[in-house]
Amino acid sequence: MLNTPPLRRLRRLRNSEAMRDLLRETHISLSDLIHPLFIEEHITHAVPISTLPGISRLPESALADEVRELYALGIRYVMPFGISHTKDDKGSDTWDDNGLLARMVRTIKATVPEMMVIPDICFCEYTDHGHCGVVHNNEVCNDLTVENLVKQSITAAKAGADMLAPSAMMDGQVKAIRQGLDAAGFEHVAILAHSAKFASSFYGPFRAAVDCELSGNRKGYQLDYANGRQALLEASLDEAEGADILMVKPGTPYLDVLSRLRQETHLPLAAYQVGGEYAGIKFAALAGALDERAVVTETFIGLKRAGADLIVSYYTKQYAQWLTESR
Repeated sequence: MLNTPPLRRLRRLRNSEAMRDLLRETHISLSDLIHPLFIEEHITHAVPISTLPGISRLPESALADEVRELYALGIRYVMPFGISHTKDDKGSDTWDDNGLLARMVRTIKATVPEMMVIPDICFCEYTDHGHCGVVHNNEVCNDLTVENLVKQSITAAKAGADMLAPSAMMDGQVKAIRQGLDAAGFEHVAILAHSAKFASSFYGPFRAAVDCELSGNRKGYQLDYANGRQALLEASLDEAEGADILMVKPGTPYLDVLSRLRQETHLPLAAYQVGGEYAGIKFAALAGALDERAVVTETFIGLKRAGADLIVSYYTKQYAQWLTESR
């Protein structure tokens, strides 16, 4: 028995479910979540991705039905990734008005016009070498890649994209894309910049998902995971170049960067819960090691508490299904 009982008993503020609900500081809803889609051309049925259990590459013919299902579940934001069978050394299919990227965007907007389409703007899924740009003398050439990113961006905007998510980590890409979009009459198309995209081992499952394995690595253009200050500098440059939203990728291993960035900018922030984060939870859940829904919710809340306004996650569809089941 305490001689002097505490005056401040914080347990009073968490002693019932109703009290905890009343005082909860951070919330998660479907309006915070963006769902990635993997669309492969020239296939006739869904192909399960072994490194991402529960996720499949979808044939183009299934895209419309998938979008309708997502919308019916309450999902309003999708990020399509194309798995191209028309690869070359530049990824030129991405700026073809009849290429896979343009077709995906048009299909989604024609099927559910209210669905916000935020295509990945990069080249790794569309090049025969798997790098995010033009390779010259065994190096990715920054400025030539930026020129092609602008062409890809305009093509996506013409097809109906609402927002673009450039992820190549080329210097000056946001400024060039913004200027290119504006000059082409697409001032209304927003940019969600992969501003702090780290050279991470957590991307492993994604590489298999989009068939973009490569010789060498991306450390020459993606951030060193040991450098937090450099990540903040990258984000500040993207903001100055006209980005509308800044993203930290991956999410959970870089909560410190997300939190520090939240203190330095008034722009909306996004976090990408990447394939390795998803797979770690999913495989543990399949082994019976944890409560999947509880852990997913906790990680979403953690990302939001650190400063994220938006989260890109492969769990978005399953989370929507959980919400439907609990109604």
